[in-house]
Amino acid sequence: MSTEYFHSLLMQHYCAWLATMLYFFIIGSPQGAEAGSKPSQELARHLTGIAALAQPSPMVSIPAGPFVLGGKRMESDPTGNRAPFDDTELPQHRIWLDAYEMDRDEVSLGEYLAFLKQRKLHPSDELQKLLWHVITIHSVSDQTLTRWPALYVTWAEAKDLCMARNERLPTEAEWEKAARGSEGNLFPWGDTTPDTTVAMFGQYHVHEIPILAVVDSHDAGMSPYGLHHMAGNVAEWVQDWFGSDYYASMPERNPPGPTSGRYKSVRGGSWKSNRVMLRTATRGGASPDQRSPTIGFRCARSLPTTTQ
Repeated sequence: MSTEYFHSLLMQHYCAWLATMLYFFIIGSPQGAEAGSKPSQELARHLTGIAALAQPSPMVSIPAGPFVLGGKRMESDPTGNRAPFDDTELPQHRIWLDAYEMDRDEVSLGEYLAFLKQRKLHPSDELQKLLWHVITIHSVSDQTLTRWPALYVTWAEAKDLCMARNERLPTEAEWEKAARGSEGNLFPWGDTTPDTTVAMFGQYHVHEIPILAVVDSHDAGMSPYGLHHMAGNVAEWVQDWFGSDYYASMPERNPPGPTSGRYKSVRGGSWKSNRVMLRTATRGGASPDQRSPTIGFRCARSLPTTTQ
């Protein structure tokens, strides 16, 4: 192995690691995954009320067929929107996916709290603290909170909730097709630069209180298949392990993701993200036991396959 090649390989791995660390910085720092303590009687009443108002998202069918996955290097990019976030979204190529269905909306806070109640689990202390604050200080109603996206949820909890519905987390490729359509939209709504009419992003609060939209809002920012908030609001867990160089060797039909890893893939950007994180090709990852105010999820399920 030549010295030049070794240095090039080392730099590629360093850039991939740096990009992942930057993603963690943008979406939020990790929180512990331990179970929460017993809530106060008053908060428990609100938690029960929020869960009781939960309404599951309708599912949207994504037809079988190819789509454009990933990004590509740009020699000229006046808007700054097309340049890849990092090398992990390269190379761009066409991938075939069998038909599947995916939640139109992010799993709601009401659904998540109902799931925890069914499992006789208390919400994490971080989520309890947030809810108590917005209820008592900002007078946010149970009716509004039940339509917030789920947050402070671990990857395992997301997986288990989907399984309880006889569904699953989407693969990373399924998530990307649902977000961008078959022809590779730059953003879910098209190629125009994001603004507040299409996505909840670029927000910040000194006390880290999430600036969230309800899960069925922002119709102007829907994906080609009619899914809400595939960019912004909360980033979303998917099934795959995060592989920094996976795109270079992935199968061209129904890629399942790497067989192992340290981080699970997270897609879509959040209420806190800048616009580059809203690109449909931008990738990131997080420790599967992380709880964050910037990460939620949605569920998917396979449809019967037909011979092609």
